[in-house]
Amino acid sequence: MSLSLLLIGSGKMGQAMLGGWIENGLEPAGIVVIDPNTENLAYASDLGCTGIGSAEDIPGEFQPDIIVLAVKPQIIKDVLGTFRKLTDKGSLVISIAAGTRISTFEEAFGKSAAIIRVMPNTPAAVHQGMMVCCPNPHANADQRKYCDQLMQAIGEVAWIEDEGLMDAVTGVSGSGPAYIFYMIEAMAAAGVEAGLPEELAVKLAQETVAGAGALARQSTETAAQLRKNVTSPNGTTAAGLAVLMDEKKGLGPLMTETVAAATNRSKELG
Repeated sequence: MSLSLLLIGSGKMGQAMLGGWIENGLEPAGIVVIDPNTENLAYASDLGCTGIGSAEDIPGEFQPDIIVLAVKPQIIKDVLGTFRKLTDKGSLVISIAAGTRISTFEEAFGKSAAIIRVMPNTPAAVHQGMMVCCPNPHANADQRKYCDQLMQAIGEVAWIEDEGLMDAVTGVSGSGPAYIFYMIEAMAAAGVEAGLPEELAVKLAQETVAGAGALARQSTETAAQLRKNVTSPNGTTAAGLAVLMDEKKGLGPLMTETVAAATNRSKELG
């Protein structure tokens, strides 16, 4: 893939993307990375990219096809104005800043700027992420294709046209890894309570979640059917599920409440 790209922010997510892009054939010579952290820049330089500490150091002749904003949402508004001159010349802007709406970028870069908002999640760090992309009307078919290719380097990609759905996306997949991490914690703690050594309980919980997720991804059967497949009548799994699937206090109503809380918080932040 022959593209020139400006990556703003090279923390954990930025580095995951950078590594994935280069593994997938993006030429590092066409990538400029901006980050004030020297260790982050060293990572970019080791990959063959140009690493610089601030926007003032962007080479004068450099005009990126794509600008990827990978900075924390708390500081996103502070950095936008610096790059207006690049978007005026047609650069696509891709943002992975959580909770920052497309209108924020249109105000900074102009109403005609091509913007794609992406909601990733942390498993992107091991190229197992889930990215949901939402374009504004000015992102053309080629730009959407380039964004899709970039995001596929770190996981699976889905597209929505209604930005209002991003809050629910955040509540499910954006925040979702933390729910799963806590489930691993809870399963391990329950194993210890049942008499297992802690190290073994943690390993059982981690590998069970990882294996079940891999099976759910690869199987042609639904999660509901997979659950039924391992649930013998009056067996141990059925006994556990009777608690977990309780209509009033089981995982179902708890997860509904959890996702709703995260979704509502996303709306408040936006």
